[in-house]
Amino acid sequence: MASKPPVHSEQYPHSYYVDTAKEIYAHPQLESEISADVCIVGGGFSGINTAIELTQRGMSVVLLEAKRIGWGASGRNGGELIRGIGHDPAQFQNEIGAEGVKAIQQMGFEAVEIVRNRIQEHQINCDLQMGYCDLAVKPRHMDELEEEFSALKAMGYQQEIKLLTKGQLGEVIGSDFYQGALVDMGSGHLHPLNLALGEARVARNLGTQLFEYSAAEKIIQGARPKVITAKGAVNCQYLVLAGNAYIGHKLNAYLGGKVLPAGSYLLATEPLSEAQCASIIPQNMAFADMRIALDYFHLSSDRRLLFGGLCTYSGKDPKDIEAALRPNLEKVFPQLKGVRIDYEWGGMIGIGANRMPQIGRLPDANNIFYAQAYAGHGVNATHMAAKLLAEAICQQAGHFDVFAKIKHMTFPGGPTFRSPMLAAGMLYHRFKDLF
Repeated sequence: MASKPPVHSEQYPHSYYVDTAKEIYAHPQLESEISADVCIVGGGFSGINTAIELTQRGMSVVLLEAKRIGWGASGRNGGELIRGIGHDPAQFQNEIGAEGVKAIQQMGFEAVEIVRNRIQEHQINCDLQMGYCDLAVKPRHMDELEEEFSALKAMGYQQEIKLLTKGQLGEVIGSDFYQGALVDMGSGHLHPLNLALGEARVARNLGTQLFEYSAAEKIIQGARPKVITAKGAVNCQYLVLAGNAYIGHKLNAYLGGKVLPAGSYLLATEPLSEAQCASIIPQNMAFADMRIALDYFHLSSDRRLLFGGLCTYSGKDPKDIEAALRPNLEKVFPQLKGVRIDYEWGGMIGIGANRMPQIGRLPDANNIFYAQAYAGHGVNATHMAAKLLAEAICQQAGHFDVFAKIKHMTFPGGPTFRSPMLAAGMLYHRFKDLF
């Protein structure tokens, strides 16, 4: 039986997800030197699912989490399970070829199925609900949605999709703020912390040793990498770094320089009546609009509106999340003006310069792998990354090399100046969004 975490240690940040979590489990702190085939640093979706994939293939795995399982973005995000991995892979055709582009497009569909199958196979109670809409705010967004609809059809996307004009939007959303939508019944929404906690249970049952409050403080590279924690160490044949936005320059400057921690924030309203829910989201779908500074939202299983957005690149959280997000919520749903907000929370997501997940090996260590920078598509892309990492470590045929070929720039300015520089750049893109 895992011991309880130290009393002085930090618990989960308060959120709606934490208050409705179903499988929180106290894992021990690492307090000795141990060995395994694979050590994984990071207890979010990437780390947990890599552990599942590897233990299913017969490898011994130790996972180290600095705080609690699902403490970071995996347990705080908007909970939207959306097809696709990163932005349009066609921009990388010179690096990965036309076949590589097609492979990433298909993996974007497969990633959603990996999540759905894991939930079904292991009976993870995380409120999975299918149905999602991309929302057009500007007329030009409708042109983009029409192009996306045609592209999905051409790629052989098997799920139901349809375009809705402004006059048809009432079928899915009670808001006059939008110009139209692309409905995708192959995407949806869920409770992300309960998914992470349920998958941690799967990893434990398969034999993974999970340790909390066991931050990796130093990595010693070599034929057998060694990870040093405050009270222990792990010797391994392969190492996977899956800290994403929390990896930091200190642990690994190469990875830390290629991922920018960006703030993302959510509100949860008081429980709404059935009539209110039917008036705003009659088919219980998830939504995201197409602006750079987008809004995203859906209903929870207990009829709260979960409303998120306000992605910040400055490195500073808003002083009052409700005050910052409420105007956006009431602009979309004026019928909810004055609704009580019961929860507000936020956290860091990892973003790379080209908005494509970074999956590969360290250039100076062939036995150290990494996955990070999901740019808002983390719920499904993490699961695909885990599959690719496991295939590469076990030397099985897969598409790991497709991602490993994509080049990722290091953010200029170092840890101190890169956030303000990117914030200034994003202001330009948000200005363009006005037209």
